[in-house]
Amino acid sequence: MNKRFFFFMMIAIGWSCQNEGGTSSEEASKIPSITVEYPNTFRDTALLDTFFGSRVKDPYRWLENEQSESTRRWVSTQQSLTEKYLNQLPDRELIRQRLEKLWDYERFSNPEKKGNYFYQFRNSGLQNQSVLYRSQSLTGSWAPILDPNTFSLDGTAALGGYAFSKDGSLLAYEVSEGGSDWHSIYIKDMESGQVLKDTIQWIKFSNIAWFRDGFFYSRYPQPSKGAGLEGKNEFHQVYYHKVGTSQAEDELVFADRVHPQRNFYAQVSPDEKFLLVSGAESTSGNALYFRDLTTDEIALTPIVESFDYDFVPVGSDKNNLYVLTNFKASNKRLVRINASQPDARFWQEVIPENGDVLEQVYMYGGKLLALYIHNAQSLLKVLDLNGQEQGTVNLPDIGTVTEIKGDIERTQAFFEFTSLTRPPGVYELDLKTLQTKIYKEPKVDFDSDAYETKQVWFESYDGTRVPLFVVHKKGLNMDGQRPTLLFGYGGFNIPMMPIFNRTRINLFPVILENDGVCAVANIRGGGEFGTAWHLAGTKNKKQNVFDDFQSAAEYLIANKYTSADKLAIYGRSNGGLLVGACLTQRPDLFRVAIPAVGVLDMMRYHQFTIGWAWATDYGRSDVKEDFDYLLAYSPLHNVSREKYPATLITTADHDDRVVPAHSYKFAAALQYNQIGDSPILVRIDSSAGHGAGKPTSKSIAEGADVLAFIFQNMGIPVVYRQQK
Repeated sequence: MNKRFFFFMMIAIGWSCQNEGGTSSEEASKIPSITVEYPNTFRDTALLDTFFGSRVKDPYRWLENEQSESTRRWVSTQQSLTEKYLNQLPDRELIRQRLEKLWDYERFSNPEKKGNYFYQFRNSGLQNQSVLYRSQSLTGSWAPILDPNTFSLDGTAALGGYAFSKDGSLLAYEVSEGGSDWHSIYIKDMESGQVLKDTIQWIKFSNIAWFRDGFFYSRYPQPSKGAGLEGKNEFHQVYYHKVGTSQAEDELVFADRVHPQRNFYAQVSPDEKFLLVSGAESTSGNALYFRDLTTDEIALTPIVESFDYDFVPVGSDKNNLYVLTNFKASNKRLVRINASQPDARFWQEVIPENGDVLEQVYMYGGKLLALYIHNAQSLLKVLDLNGQEQGTVNLPDIGTVTEIKGDIERTQAFFEFTSLTRPPGVYELDLKTLQTKIYKEPKVDFDSDAYETKQVWFESYDGTRVPLFVVHKKGLNMDGQRPTLLFGYGGFNIPMMPIFNRTRINLFPVILENDGVCAVANIRGGGEFGTAWHLAGTKNKKQNVFDDFQSAAEYLIANKYTSADKLAIYGRSNGGLLVGACLTQRPDLFRVAIPAVGVLDMMRYHQFTIGWAWATDYGRSDVKEDFDYLLAYSPLHNVSREKYPATLITTADHDDRVVPAHSYKFAAALQYNQIGDSPILVRIDSSAGHGAGKPTSKSIAEGADVLAFIFQNMGIPVVYRQQK
């Protein structure tokens, strides 16, 4: 240990890979094998559910009761087992220190003007949470104004959504404890710096929409004692809070007493003329209502009341609402809706559908900024309010525009741009000339120019062509033995764009620096190619998602990037389902699998927290036409006596979106059925949730554990040498 630490200190000033020729048998032999002895987990073999005449076993259902003493003992035992294993990994600390250096760079968000000040989030590098700063000018001095690191001693309380009042004098902000989706709203006076007495509780999945001297927000009823983290979320309602009053006095604005499993979200147009309320039964499709706030009318007027399509308000102009929709447009279009004639017969098409997905539209400085997805990468255009194209913004590389900020009065906007090897930089955009210039560029201890990103296409099992981003060191010899990480998601119309995000900064750079390959598959179910691409990976077509991912793995092997013995797969949430399904369907195809915070029990997912809202992608086991295909791929229910790849399941004790019982039950089933030598472990983070607001320290710790696990089970030592 002392020699390893001394070696690290000698090379810490510079990093590049030593093992250019791949891993030699001598190097691999230095990786010690680790024996894992699994604890006995009680199996209730008598517990059976009957679905449409079929009987389904669920021997680990007792693990769903997170508050029971038996579950707590099981969790403690599994944590001890996993920590004992991870403590023996020779490169764990080396990787952790490398990740710490990678994270230790100053980060900035887009600046935004509110009232008389500019605001911007900044992180000095290793701060657990980013801090909100303000300045009277972009070139002036910046002072911290809200520091989420002071919300808790251990950094596990995080800032959620936030919104300034129209004049910028008040800031309403959400705070999450321990990674939970439950938030509380507080209000800060931006002139005095004082936090007001107002406290709004039991907030989940809500906007903060200011209007005059208060704001609209959404909440659920307070859950019963002990049901906060796993109880079903129902009867979402919209309220209005007036500053200076108690929550008990808040006005109920909208509620649906007939349909408990609908969510409602409020927003107010920038000119405070319109209140808009979106209603949703799931993650796709929404109803849309509006109310003219300049009148005394309190009833909401429907624009659309079905849930078949998406309708996203993007702004208003006088008496017109601009709405982004996939109604009659798989790739989306922008329509203008006059409040006096909101019926679809009178809608005006402003930006018609074309061959690229219209991901988002912004209204700033009298212009429309249209952000497209072109072959799974960003394309940004500027148009006037009638949809006449003004030009295309020149972007730095193959990559992604992740955020755009501006306002209706200024012709200056800011956007963040990133790629698979480029951390997010902030660019200034002149909406008159369409010229861009760098505003803030991160200085990272990673040589982005040493690596190349290319987009390749492969055929899935049914002949569908699917794109794949592949990243590796320039000039790297592909010998079929490169350590490779394949990343995917494939669901909920969410595109997997080429970005340098928190998950990938934890994993990609270390693999690339060790002469490895990283790949991101744009599989069906995602939003890369519009509604049709999304629907091709939902419900009874969900197997397409798994087929695409397995085909991506086979492509990487066939084209000599890697082999099955050097291939790891990783996915989070719905991506955890992807990894879980693929490792049970094709355990021979991967060496390592990392299903993170995954949806793994497809028979019962809809019975926990917000799980019911995912049914438009998955279907439900209590619906006859859905049951068969759900059972056919449900990771938990397809575990059998098999040689499974090394598997590190990750979850968190405060995950109230995908409850940890998914991971607990899957881990227990895999451990019981594993007949191979590869370890099956579950990493359970404490005081953490599904991922939002996760402290930097916890992100680094998890990344080090995952990477050390991957390299250990590939038989590859992590070796760096000092740069010359």
